[in-house]
Amino acid sequence: MNGLSDVRLSLHSQELAVGHERAMQAVMSRNAPRALGRWGLYWHRLRTRKALLALTADELRDIGLSREQARREGLKPFWRL
Repeated sequence: MNGLSDVRLSLHSQELAVGHERAMQAVMSRNAPRALGRWGLYWHRLRTRKALLALTADELRDIGLSREQARREGLKPFWRL
């Protein structure tokens, strides 16, 4: 390889790392307040998933979820997305 190829590979790997960090931040903060740390995010997920299990059929219809979809999401552990 010549020096130019090495530079391109190095820059490309840095761009991938930055893109991965941004994507992870976007996923982790999905529908959660921005100022939450990791444990705050876990607590938020736990509470909202429990609340999802308690919704009535009319409320689920309002948000566009079936009972099965709500159950599947509500029973996920708090550490999973």
